[in-house]
Amino acid sequence: MSNVTSLQSASNQAVHDDFGFGTQIRKSPYFSATVRWGASAFSVYNHMYIPREFTGPEDNFWNLVNEAILCDVAAERQVEVTGPDAAAFVQYLTPRDLSQMAVGQCKYILITAEDGGILNDPILLKLADDHFWISLADSDILLWARGVALHAGLDVQLSEPDVSPLQLQGPKSGEIMQALFGDSIQDMRYYWWREMELNGIPLIVSRTGWSSELGYELYLRDGSRGDELWETIMAAGLPFGLKPGHTSSIRRIEGGMLSYHADADMHTTPYELGMDRLVNPQMEADFIGKSALQRIQQEGVHRKQVGLEIEGDALSGPNTSFWALTHGGNTVGKVTSAVYSPRLDKNIALAMVIVPCSELGTQLEVHTPDGEVMATVVEKPFFDPRKQLATS
Repeated sequence: MSNVTSLQSASNQAVHDDFGFGTQIRKSPYFSATVRWGASAFSVYNHMYIPREFTGPEDNFWNLVNEAILCDVAAERQVEVTGPDAAAFVQYLTPRDLSQMAVGQCKYILITAEDGGILNDPILLKLADDHFWISLADSDILLWARGVALHAGLDVQLSEPDVSPLQLQGPKSGEIMQALFGDSIQDMRYYWWREMELNGIPLIVSRTGWSSELGYELYLRDGSRGDELWETIMAAGLPFGLKPGHTSSIRRIEGGMLSYHADADMHTTPYELGMDRLVNPQMEADFIGKSALQRIQQEGVHRKQVGLEIEGDALSGPNTSFWALTHGGNTVGKVTSAVYSPRLDKNIALAMVIVPCSELGTQLEVHTPDGEVMATVVEKPFFDPRKQLATS
């Protein structure tokens, strides 16, 4: 740890200053720890720094799928909903039927607008019958929720609490959690949570994560102890090969997981993404976008998300712009997320295309910054389609 200690010197402050988005971008409770452990690049997510680079995307991918990585995802801010009408209000925000959701359970939900477009795809945690956390993707849902609450006539209180999650993901994450919390952690079910403490640090721990691998999220409830929590987990995990890391574009595209603003936005509907299971337009409860989603369900969609295998040399990194797709000289859609998978030894991508071009085996032309290449529509997810790794 001598190298880590040396990074806590005045030179470390210079590194902090180099990231320099300004004081308007918030730092997480783990920011200094991630810099000490080698974070070399950040981006902004929910108005907060989020690490995007440690030792390179392929090293990060192999660390994730072979051992485990610890990721600062405090930028997944929480919208806390409390009050007598909390359950009704949360149901009003989402087309997923929450009537059977139990205290202690998590659910992946969509938040939809009046036209059925997706505003966010968060994880919902039910802490009590009148207490929920909405763990956000990158968009300002607290502002949306406050606007909805103003006119909903429901008795709720909305806030952003002092809650900052870490993700511990990968096949060794269970052993690391056992070392931290004892054998009882092995009984935690997929998409459930528990209130726990680690050396007196207050946490909510859930079997969730944005990796398609076995994993956990640790929701810190006291931001002053972020550095201590990070170092405690890293110390316990080092014997198991734990590395500091960042959310893996390679693994999430392999798993067909969405990145909001890339694969979906407010102009995308759940049915275009094949997420029918997250919509129940016939349920008794009302929700925003209900009539629009009923109509879309009856009429069908004009475009669909598909998986692609892209020919040519290995992509040097994820796409940073949308790539046009053509068929017979006509534009038929766009590539939303593309990356080279070293495990599959293929360029893989998620794309949105018109329905006639969504059939498996369809050949499309991809217009990349380096020229035109061919692609084939294939099944997605590209790896572990039944999520056996995450649920094992």
